[in-house]
Amino acid sequence: MIIFVLILNKLRMNKVKLNVNEIEIVLYKQNEEEYISLTDMAKYRDSERTNYIIQNWMRTRSTIEFLGLWEHLNNPTFKGIEFDAFRIESGSNSFTLTPKKWIESTSAIGIVSKSGRYGGTYAHKDIAFEFASWLSPTFKLYLITEYQRLKEIETNEYNLEWNVKRILSKTNYLIHTDAIKNYILPNKNYEAGTEWLTYAEEADLLNVALFNCTAKDWREANPELAKKSMNISDIASINELAVLSNLETLNSEMIKDEVNKKDRFLKFREIAKYQLSILNEKDFFENIEKTKRESLY
Repeated sequence: MIIFVLILNKLRMNKVKLNVNEIEIVLYKQNEEEYISLTDMAKYRDSERTNYIIQNWMRTRSTIEFLGLWEHLNNPTFKGIEFDAFRIESGSNSFTLTPKKWIESTSAIGIVSKSGRYGGTYAHKDIAFEFASWLSPTFKLYLITEYQRLKEIETNEYNLEWNVKRILSKTNYLIHTDAIKNYILPNKNYEAGTEWLTYAEEADLLNVALFNCTAKDWREANPELAKKSMNISDIASINELAVLSNLETLNSEMIKDEVNKKDRFLKFREIAKYQLSILNEKDFFENIEKTKRESLY
């Protein structure tokens, strides 16, 4: 249990770094919204004068209008009168505006000034992408590509976290009720006769390949657990769930290739047996950390 908690805590990083054209750009979450460092992004133009570059961007009329529209849509406390004053002045040779002045005058939330180790000017991702366009369309493309890569990593971590929580919840329930001693896996020879494949749903194709029983077979063998809305996945090990996820992905590809059910079933049987034999010999927690480390680089 403690190991699971430690893993989950490591997955919940408040700050991460994007690497765009060898420039490290800090991204952090605030109230579930993502903010990207404009200070780091400005280094693409000039690493020594980042504040000047941000202020130069903020003095244009198009930038002020964009910032104002974003605040009107997302910030109920935005001060429209102060914004109008900036909008009228913007674009003139004498007009200057700093992030701090913008925030203090309009109560803006789309741009944030931070101090400390990760200090600098940050902006909500919508605004940060607009700043990236002003810096360079090429830079914006690289930034979006790196950001999407990060989102894919986070999605995988979220799915892992969800599965861990789900397994912990179900396992604790089983332990408390001693149900873990009482469930039954029906023992049928599905390979001897394959007529069942004609009417089998895709989920049962995978269930039989991995657990050697259909969902219906399991419910009939475990009526008390079925009454509690439990299913065969709820008593599966983390390794079995990992293999099941792999089989689901493979199944979708084989369906596209129009591979028939019998051939798919036999292939899934072979894959499930092999992958389980490998996973059961490994330390699961070590594998989580290894996979996470590799995905970040």
